[in-house]
Amino acid sequence: MKSGFTLLEVALTLVIASLLLGIALPRFTALKQEVVIEQAAQALVAAHRRARTLAIASGQPAILSVAERSLRITLSGAAQPHWLGPGPADQGVSVRGTPRDLTFSPLGITTGLSNATFNLSLGSATRTVVISRLGRVRILRVP
Repeated sequence: MKSGFTLLEVALTLVIASLLLGIALPRFTALKQEVVIEQAAQALVAAHRRARTLAIASGQPAILSVAERSLRITLSGAAQPHWLGPGPADQGVSVRGTPRDLTFSPLGITTGLSNATFNLSLGSATRTVVISRLGRVRILRVP
């Protein structure tokens, strides 16, 4: 007697595997979107903290420019950026609102606009990054 599987058994196994994959795949896509959107929000928070720390350490104003394609920190009066990082759009995340510049004083507080809100979205995943004038940053999950 030969050992092995019949064509019916192999076909049934493939049908069951494809059904399970069809059920699980949308959940994996949503999970991936959640991870990517959280990374984009954390990158924005890290750029904020970096700019604030640079302003305090250097004793001169630092400007954080937030755009879809780039995050840039420039010291006041400098021609070249001090730091340049990828923006949320490089990961496929869209940012609602206009590009903004946040200026940090040597005291660590922002001057000009009092609060800034950045709405990030990717598929069904969304995050809102709220920056207060005093330097506090919050990431909100929008249901």
